[in-house]
Amino acid sequence: MTRPPLDAGSRPRGRPVYRRTDRNPVAEGRHRLHRRLFGQRSENSPACHPRSLALSLTRSPPARPQTVSLRTTFANRVAAKAGRTSVRVQAAVDAKWLPGAKSPAHLDGKAPGDFGFDPLGLGSDPERLKWYSEAEKMNGRWAMAACAGILFTDVLGKGKWFEAGAGEYWMPNNALIALEALIMGFLELKRYQGWKDSGVSGFVNAFPFDPAGMASADMAVKEVKNGRLAMVAFMGFATAALVTREGPVEALTTHLSNPFENNVIGMVAKMPQTLGQ
Repeated sequence: MTRPPLDAGSRPRGRPVYRRTDRNPVAEGRHRLHRRLFGQRSENSPACHPRSLALSLTRSPPARPQTVSLRTTFANRVAAKAGRTSVRVQAAVDAKWLPGAKSPAHLDGKAPGDFGFDPLGLGSDPERLKWYSEAEKMNGRWAMAACAGILFTDVLGKGKWFEAGAGEYWMPNNALIALEALIMGFLELKRYQGWKDSGVSGFVNAFPFDPAGMASADMAVKEVKNGRLAMVAFMGFATAALVTREGPVEALTTHLSNPFENNVIGMVAKMPQTLGQ
C-alpha cells in the first residue's frame, strides 16, 4: 500500500517523501532493543515485514546474521576480569623442626635458625618478630657464657656456682651490684640504640661487631643453634642444683659412680631430704 505524497508547498526538492501512517511504537521499540542486544534484526522487524516493502522505494540488503552465544559472552567477561585481578596462592611450607609439621605463614625460613617452630604465634607481627629474634640471640649468648663459666669453675674446684653470690669479693656486694647495674645498663642502652638504627647486633658503637671477621650466614645459624642448646643446658644446671645440690661436673661424677641408684628416679625419691638441707 502506497501513501499519497505531501503537498507541493511542504515537499522538499528531489525524491518524493512519504509519510508512514501504520507505525506501531511498541513493536518498533521491541525490534530496536533486539538489534541492540544481538546486532541483528528479528523476523518481525519493520524492514522484513511485507508492509514495509511497499513503503520503500529501494530495499537495502538485509543485515548479515550473527550467531551470539551467551555462554561465550559470559566466558569473555570472566576472562577480562581475571586479567585485571591477580590471585596469589602460597602453599604451606614443611617445617624443619618436625617431619610432617607445617610452618606458620609468618615464618619463611629466611632468618637464621628459622625452622618453622612458633606454636604460640609470637612472631605473627613482623616488627615483634625482629625484636624476638634479637632477644633470642642475646639470651643465647648470655647462656653460652654462663654455661662456660659454670663448667670452668666446677672443673677447677672453685666452689659451687649457685653459691657464688654468697662469697666475699674485692668490694662489698651492694656496691658491686650497683656498679654492675650501671655498666650493664650503659652497654644494653647502646646496644638497643644501635640495633634500632642498624637492625644488627653490635657493641657500643660498632654495628655489626665482628672483630674476628667470622660473620657469615652459616655462622649465624650455628650461633642460634648453640645459643638454644646453652639455654636448655642452663635450665638443666639449675634444676640439677635444686634437686641434688651439686654442680654439673659433680653430678655427672656421682651418677657414673652408681648409675642404678644415682639417677632421675633416685634423685626424685631423695628430694625431700635434699630440699631440707
